[in-house]
Amino acid sequence: MAQDEKYFETADLGLAAALVTSRINLERLNKTNPRRVVFQFRDTPYTAEQVKLYWSKELSVPALALLENMRILKTRIYG
Repeated sequence: MAQDEKYFETADLGLAAALVTSRINLERLNKTNPRRVVFQFRDTPYTAEQVKLYWSKELSVPALALLENMRILKTRIYG
């Protein structure tokens, strides 16, 4: 990761899975804190828009893809 790049961070698994399902690349999984994993995504206008839609309950993604991405993220957390 370049020093000058900005990243959106979240510890919310549901939001992280929704962003991955929205075709936003997960840049890094930060496991420094043993009690909490932080998902890092490149902070772009598209990322910000998807986050806004998620929290306003307006984000529409395929349900099966969302569940599959949630399973994949859990595997990355605990694997």
